[in-house]
Amino acid sequence: MNEKQTGESAGRRARLRAAIALAVFAVIAGLLILYPPDDLYLWIKALHIVAVISWMAGLLYLPRLFVYHTDAPPGSAQSETFKVMEGRLYGTIMQPAMGLAWLLGLYLAWSVYGFQGGWLHAKLAFVVLLSGVHQYYGRAVKAFAEDRNTKTGRQWRIWNEAPALLMILIVVMVVVKPF
Repeated sequence: MNEKQTGESAGRRARLRAAIALAVFAVIAGLLILYPPDDLYLWIKALHIVAVISWMAGLLYLPRLFVYHTDAPPGSAQSETFKVMEGRLYGTIMQPAMGLAWLLGLYLAWSVYGFQGGWLHAKLAFVVLLSGVHQYYGRAVKAFAEDRNTKTGRQWRIWNEAPALLMILIVVMVVVKPF
C-alpha cells in the first residue's frame, strides 16, 4: 500500500482539508445569517447547489469504486486502497455534503415556498429516496471494509444508475414544476 496516498498521515491531511472547507462554508453561512444581504435567497441557493453537486459527485462515483473493488481479492493491497478511498469519500465528502444540502434545501423550501406545491412534495420524496440510496451506500462501505460484500460488479453498475435517475427527476421537479 502506498503510504503517501492511504496512510494515516494522508488521512489526517484529508480530514483537515475537509474540515477547513466545512469551516469556510460555515463562516459564509454564519455571515449571511448575521449580516443578511438583500439577496440572501440567492446566496443560500448558491450554497445549496454547491452542496448538492458535492453530494451527487460522491453518489455517482462511490458505486464505481464498488465495481472495481469487487474485482480486487479481499486483503490485497488494491482492496485495502479501495477501502480507504470509499471510507474517505463517504465520511469526509458525502456525509457533510448531504447534511448541508438537506439543511439549506429545507430552509429554502420553508422560506420561499412555505413547503407548498405538489412539485416540491414530489421533489422532497425523491430526495428522501436519494438519501436512502446514500444510506445504502454507507452500509456497503462498511461491508466492503469488513470484506463482506455480496454484490457483483454488474449489480453495482445497476445501483450506479439510481442516483442518476433520481437526480433527473429532482431537477425536472425544480425547473419545470410540473404540478
